[in-house]
Amino acid sequence: MKQIKYLLFALACTLSASCMDGDDGDWNNPVTEDTANSFGNKYLTESNLITIAQLKSTYKSVINDGSYTEVKKPTQIKGVVTGNDIGGNIYNQISLQDETGAFIICIAQGGIFGYLPVGQEVLVELQGLYIGGYGKQGQAGTLYTSASGSTYVSRMARAVWNNHFKLVGKKTVTPIEVTDIKQLDLDNDCGKLVTLKGFTISEADGKKVYAPSDGSATVQANCVNRSFKGVSNRTLVLRTSTYAKFANNVMPTGTVDVTGIATRYNSTWQILLRDESDVKAY
Repeated sequence: MKQIKYLLFALACTLSASCMDGDDGDWNNPVTEDTANSFGNKYLTESNLITIAQLKSTYKSVINDGSYTEVKKPTQIKGVVTGNDIGGNIYNQISLQDETGAFIICIAQGGIFGYLPVGQEVLVELQGLYIGGYGKQGQAGTLYTSASGSTYVSRMARAVWNNHFKLVGKKTVTPIEVTDIKQLDLDNDCGKLVTLKGFTISEADGKKVYAPSDGSATVQANCVNRSFKGVSNRTLVLRTSTYAKFANNVMPTGTVDVTGIATRYNSTWQILLRDESDVKAY
């Protein structure tokens, strides 16, 4: 009797395993075409492509006056990711750059760096999204209305974003080397990846950290601005979120090279570090 029970049990297990495996072996190897393309819209094809410079020119008025407008017709840009949330300093957005300019894409999602690492080239369909400006920094996303009734371009839901982009390749973007901030043009270069060569962080004294939240530095919109020696803080700041992974790390003293995304807030350059390794001490 025990032998019969054993044989019946073995037969049941065999049948069960056979059903799980299926004809194509998906149980053992669950990677299918759908899961392999789970990030982005694989059905997007390159058409109606414009440069980022053309995009900024077309929507210059809404970007500069802080308003917004919906992209009504098929319009695509293609660029390389130069900044993401890997260090926690660039929040819910990526910087996208092509040979002509750069733009900010706002996405309500964490862990973006996992599928949009620096160097990932992306095709973006803008139809149905909104273009606007925050401090004259161009950005794309969906609309958000604050409690005070202000409406502006902000982070789009992950599902919306997933339908509007396609991963298309890998490229390297070389930062613009800057020894004098006057080398940069606020309109043409905002959003680009830059390296400030031979600068000194004014507040760095061997003790102060990038973005403390203990009251030892002024916090605005959860960020702390640090200045550079010899440059007005109305012209250039190093802007760090108090939520950045390196927010409480001590700033290096002396001469440093600082790489980051050169965003603007009106006439002020705000350099956003992607990670603490973007600062190189001499």
